[in-house]
Amino acid sequence: MDKQSVIAAFSAAGLANVAQQAAGLVRSSVRIKASAADENSIPAGASKLGGLPDLPAYFDWPERKGAPMSFIAQIHLDDLHGIDGAEGLPSAGLLWFFYDARQETYGSDPADRAGRQVFFADNPSVSQLKRRPAPAGLPGGALFKACAVQFENELTLPENPQAESPSLMFSPADQERYEAFYAAFPSRDARITAQHRLLGHPDTIQDDMRGQCQLIANGVTRSDDPRAADLLKDSNDWQLLLQVDSDDATGMRWANSGMLYFWIRRDDLKMRNFDQVWVVLQSE
Repeated sequence: MDKQSVIAAFSAAGLANVAQQAAGLVRSSVRIKASAADENSIPAGASKLGGLPDLPAYFDWPERKGAPMSFIAQIHLDDLHGIDGAEGLPSAGLLWFFYDARQETYGSDPADRAGRQVFFADNPSVSQLKRRPAPAGLPGGALFKACAVQFENELTLPENPQAESPSLMFSPADQERYEAFYAAFPSRDARITAQHRLLGHPDTIQDDMRGQCQLIANGVTRSDDPRAADLLKDSNDWQLLLQVDSDDATGMRWANSGMLYFWIRRDDLKMRNFDQVWVVLQSE
C-alpha cells in the first residue's frame, strides 16, 4: 500500500474531506515477523528476537541492580537494505537490545535509565562475535525463545492524529471514522499478529509516550514542574526505534500482554547515540 492508496482508502472510509491531511501522517516502518527456531540454526550475527546474543568480546552482558538483563533483540542492519522504512538507521552494523529482566522498568522514573541497554557496533566481523551463554543469576522466565526474523515494509498511522499534527481539524464524526479506519490499518490480519517493528508510529496501548520520554529522560516527573512546559515543546523530537509485542513465539510477555517500546530522539539517532534510548512498557 503506497500513499496514494492510503488516500483512496481514507476516502472510501468516509474521510475524503481530510484524506490528504491524514495521509500526510503516514510513516513507513519495518515490520518484524518472528518464527521459532533452533538457536543453532541462526547464524552468528544474524538478526533475531530472543535466544542468546552474539556479542563482541568487549561487550559485557548488562546488569540492573546486580541481576543480568533480558536479551530482547539483535538486528543486523545489513538485513534491512532495500526495505522502505529503514531510512534513518545506520546502513551497516549491529544493534543489541536488553531490558530489565524483572520488568520493573516502565519508563516513568528517571532511574529507569538503568533498566535498558542498547548497544551499537559498526559492522563487526563474524569472527569478532561470540554467542554468549545465559549468565548465572538471570531470573526465571527472563531468557526468551530464539526466533528467526523476516523484515518487510509496513505503513503506520498514529492512534491520535491531533497529537502528531495539532493543526489537523477533525470533526467528531471524522474522529469516529478515523478510529474505525485505524483499527483495521493496514489490514485486519496485520492487527491480530504480534506487532514487532522498527521505526514508524507505535501501536500504543495507553497514552502517547513522547511527552513521557521527554520529561522523564530529563529528570522531570511532574507536569506542574516549572521546567515541564518548555520541555514538552520538543516532545515530537522523540521517535520509535523498536517495538516488541507480547508473543507466544518468543515467550515474551510484557506485564498484562503489553508491549515494550524503545524510543530515541531524532538527533540521537542521526548521531548514533543509542545510549540515550528511553524505554516504556505499556499494558492494559
